[in-house]
Amino acid sequence: MAITAAQVKELREMTGAGMMDAKKALVETDGDIEAAVDWLRTKGLAKAAKKSGRTAAEGLVAVAVEGGKGVAVEVNSETDFVGKNAEFQTMVKDIAGAALNVSDIEALKAADLGGKTVEETITNKIATIGENMTLRRMETAEGDQVVSYVHNAAADGMGKIGVLVALKGDNEAFGKQVAMHVAAADPRPQALNESEVDAEVIEKERQIQIEIARESGKPEQVIEKMIEGRMKKFLSEITLVNQAFVVNPDLTVGAAAKEAGVEILGYVRLEVGEGIEKEEEDFAAEVAKAAQG
Repeated sequence: MAITAAQVKELREMTGAGMMDAKKALVETDGDIEAAVDWLRTKGLAKAAKKSGRTAAEGLVAVAVEGGKGVAVEVNSETDFVGKNAEFQTMVKDIAGAALNVSDIEALKAADLGGKTVEETITNKIATIGENMTLRRMETAEGDQVVSYVHNAAADGMGKIGVLVALKGDNEAFGKQVAMHVAAADPRPQALNESEVDAEVIEKERQIQIEIARESGKPEQVIEKMIEGRMKKFLSEITLVNQAFVVNPDLTVGAAAKEAGVEILGYVRLEVGEGIEKEEEDFAAEVAKAAQG
């Protein structure tokens, strides 16, 4: 049957596919729009699978808050350029909104997003934008009040670093200051307080400090006292409530919270690509690979 321009236009608007791909899909399915959508999705899945081996270490972190719950999600792409793409940004924002209604990342992947699952939506976007993308992480924070902050925002509620701070009590201005502290603190807080620091982290640091102290040649009883002091300093540096508050370094974050009439219950800090090893490839190798198809 003859395929009309109107049919091609409709299919392109529904799927984001290119004109020739849309026309071919309609030809293959005798003009059946729904069957053509499925045909394109099948081809899109094949393209997405081909791209899935590429390292996706760029992208965006998006935050969303509703009532006493906040979520932060990281969606990765291969290049920073895609992070500036309006289609990609809209998808990431929608995923963050969907995350408010689920408890973990697996449930988020299966959550509905306009008639498709989040996972299907990402797969389709891989086909239309042409880069590998992954939903990498989701973190939540809950309290009487949850305050969010995005550092160097690329768009409303999303950027390279997203932070949530959960409070017992109500003080949005203070919560925002703490969120900015979490984003910028050096060293970064690794836990809210001493009790939440991973035991392996503590033991590893203790062993390092013991070796350093023994190099000094001091007696064991002196070393013990040295280690005690150094571990106290270490824990104060990596726990949020014990860090010097960037807004007022004379106070710890915990002391500042007390003055502000609130208690910090928890926090989340996600930074795009942290922990991902990026594949480095020289330009000549890249050109050679492209030439080979």
